[in-house]
Amino acid sequence: MAAPAEANCQIKGGDAVEATFEKCGSAKRVTCIVDGDTFWHNGTKVRIADVNTPETSRPSCPRERELGNRATARMQTLLNDGPFQLVRADRDEDRYGRKLRVAMRGGKSLGGILVREGLAESWTGRRKNWC
Repeated sequence: MAAPAEANCQIKGGDAVEATFEKCGSAKRVTCIVDGDTFWHNGTKVRIADVNTPETSRPSCPRERELGNRATARMQTLLNDGPFQLVRADRDEDRYGRKLRVAMRGGKSLGGILVREGLAESWTGRRKNWC
């Protein structure tokens, strides 16, 4: 796994991130959760790099929407459970400009928890068909 790095100018490598993540709405996104693998922290969009979760904004079927909503709610709970670290992935950003980070607490990936619960897949570079 890559060494910790900055997710933005306020998050230094190894520093604990602690915030209250609400579900993102139509207002300006500062600190909120978009879906099970994407959130905003202090105005920076972060993609959880080690997992892929079902889509909620443009799901391919009702099952994907339902799983995506469950993954989003679960990740929101995990992010709000206390301090966590953001560890830089192989690349700093994806093609959409999102910071690529692995969210860790106590040496364990928060995304990995979703994988074990059937709400995410390990990221391999290709999206799974959730339908």
